[in-house]
Amino acid sequence: TGAFALAAAGLLDGRRATTHWRYAARLQREYPSIRVEADRIFCRDGNVWTSAGITAGIDLALALIEEDHGFAIAKGVAQHLVVYHRRYGGQSQFAASVDLAPENDRIAAAIGHARDHIAEALTVERLAEAVGMSLRQFSRAFRAQTGTTPARVVERLRADLARGRIETTAEPVERIADAVGFGDAENMRRAFIRIYGQPPQSIRRAIRS
Repeated sequence: TGAFALAAAGLLDGRRATTHWRYAARLQREYPSIRVEADRIFCRDGNVWTSAGITAGIDLALALIEEDHGFAIAKGVAQHLVVYHRRYGGQSQFAASVDLAPENDRIAAAIGHARDHIAEALTVERLAEAVGMSLRQFSRAFRAQTGTTPARVVERLRADLARGRIETTAEPVERIADAVGFGDAENMRRAFIRIYGQPPQSIRRAIRS
């Protein structure tokens, strides 16, 4: 991706950056001085901007227009392009956790453990212990393999499972939140907005309509 070209030129050294989730772990491994934020659709650090993919590049471009020319102009450009104005950079890349495939067997086992015990408390300490690693070793290996933190992956696993039930059942949101480990509906709502850009109720209404 373009982030690798910037990294090779040294323009991302010591900076925050993002890229497509499929390449985030590789970017972190090859350029450890970069703070890779794999769960963002675009990222700004000073005068350097990076995005997660093609459509995320549109969001980044709209953010640049808004920065230079204001909200009204950026909104007009979005309308001309027939795109939503606009997803914010902090929004997570959609459903990345589904395709997480770390090369490290222990990290893969930790993610599997999380899936198998999704309704339970899944602290970093518990996941590290489950695969026989020290907390420090596990945390470093996990980020190197996935480009993100154990807490973010657990959140995504829960959100993906909850979304399936939101879309296919009439279960109350509160019951789903408890069943997948969010604890309450408000925690799940915040996670959905961060990952999918909309709350559970909006997703359910869209499916029904």
